[in-house]
Amino acid sequence: MPDSTLIGSKLSVEFVGLRALDEVSIELGVGEILGLIGPNGSGKTTLVNVLCGQIPPVSGQAFCNGKEITGLTPVQISKCGVARSFQIVRVFANLSVRENIEVAAVSHGASRHRGQQEADTLLEEFGLTSRANDLAGILSYGDKRRVEIARALAAKPRFLLLDEPAAGMNEQESDTLKQLLSKLPEERHLGLLIIDHDMSLIMRLCHRLHVLASGKTIAEGDIQTVSNSPAVIEAYLGSSYKEAAAHA
Repeated sequence: MPDSTLIGSKLSVEFVGLRALDEVSIELGVGEILGLIGPNGSGKTTLVNVLCGQIPPVSGQAFCNGKEITGLTPVQISKCGVARSFQIVRVFANLSVRENIEVAAVSHGASRHRGQQEADTLLEEFGLTSRANDLAGILSYGDKRRVEIARALAAKPRFLLLDEPAAGMNEQESDTLKQLLSKLPEERHLGLLIIDHDMSLIMRLCHRLHVLASGKTIAEGDIQTVSNSPAVIEAYLGSSYKEAAAHA
């Protein structure tokens, strides 16, 4: 397996007889932004859960930088360089914004001093310096999202998987997020995978798209190729999808 890639090979998952993923293969390279899209219930979050060790596959394998990670715990996979955010935002509500980020840095081997430095850098990068000492639990939904992403970056991942990072954000917040995320692959030398239903964000941000429907891959490739796929148009919002692509 090649280095500098996160790979899922023919991954399948079943829940009480329901095949949630059916031999899905996906690849994310360092330096690129991949959009993982599809209708609700298509298997997107399930795929991320498998890659991060939250759900075991019934068949198939996952690899990070050439090392097989199938069957490893989430903590072990995180130490291999894979970090994520969740569909439902998760922050340590009773810790300050700075402490949320420091904890992630220290838990991945940074000294307390280095963790504080990393937290300050990320607070500035994500426009959160003025909220550094506020409890994370009192933040707006959009600010909690930014804290969650900053916290994931404090672990210095090679691969960052974001599950609906723009959910609950207004247009201005979504635009700000797009500007932040677009810089990450080059500045932090990582691969970025994004699940989101904000097709304007996806079209403007991603280099490639991977589309799931009913647990199967129905298309993958560059934006133009995928947006012109009849299977994608039929399965995923039809004309709305094409309109988003036209304005990308």
